Amino acid sequence: MNGKAPVRALGAAMLLMAPSLADAQAPQAERVVLTPHRAIYDLVLDPSKAARNVQSARGRIAFDFTGDACEGYALSFRQVTQLTSGEGGPRTIDARTTSFEAGDGASYRFKTESSAAGAPTEIVDGVARKGDGAGYEVTLKAPKTETHREAADALFPNAQMKAVIQAAREGKSTLNVRLYDGANSGKEVYDTLSVIGRRIETPPAETPLQRPEFEKLARWPVTMSYFKVGSGETTPAYTISFELFENGVTSAVKLDYGSFALRGTLTRLDLLPRQDCAQ
Repeated sequence: MNGKAPVRALGAAMLLMAPSLADAQAPQAERVVLTPHRAIYDLVLDPSKAARNVQSARGRIAFDFTGDACEGYALSFRQVTQLTSGEGGPRTIDARTTSFEAGDGASYRFKTESSAAGAPTEIVDGVARKGDGAGYEVTLKAPKTETHREAADALFPNAQMKAVIQAAREGKSTLNVRLYDGANSGKEVYDTLSVIGRRIETPPAETPLQRPEFEKLARWPVTMSYFKVGSGETTPAYTISFELFENGVTSAVKLDYGSFALRGTLTRLDLLPRQDCAQ
């Protein structure tokens, strides 16, 4: 793997709120509402996983999530990672993503720019829209202009995160959903498996979370595995683990790329004003 993870994973994959099927199934008082926030995660090589061809790693994730449940949410995400292997000097990977998911979950705009070790920047720019029927249509501007349609339904990233939180509230231990997040070429779709642990009762370890706003919030350990649709692979393309608060904030992040893994520690968190609206 090249050290890049899909954005929704965090927020994404960290980490992360539009109406979805979960809203229709849950009482209005239990509706999932995520909090706009800015977060910084410092990355290091995970010592608990044997790394192949990677001797050391360090980096940072900057995560900026703004908007509201009516109009939609915008995400600005950047991950810079420096990897050192025995075969050469440090190699820097820089991935930036901006996206906007409409409040009704019907459209998703995205643009990703990524570069590695001085290579030309790769750009994926497009929009996905759902219609009245099943499936959705993707219109790409880059890497080349084209349009394609997926017949099967999939969730966009914010709706996926909402569905995971709703499943955790209901005491479910797993959740399977199909995800489209514009990753890689803009054509790939993933089957995702989220494994949800029991609610964590101990206080959070990371300093930015040791504040009154988080004292009574529920949080769960979650591991999300991503499988490329149509690949036939039984091993996930990548796996992301984190502690998930019911307001959408994530901590204790682990990004597993197969040949190596990174651990992310939340070092800064700014909560932004949240505008509630009738749904």
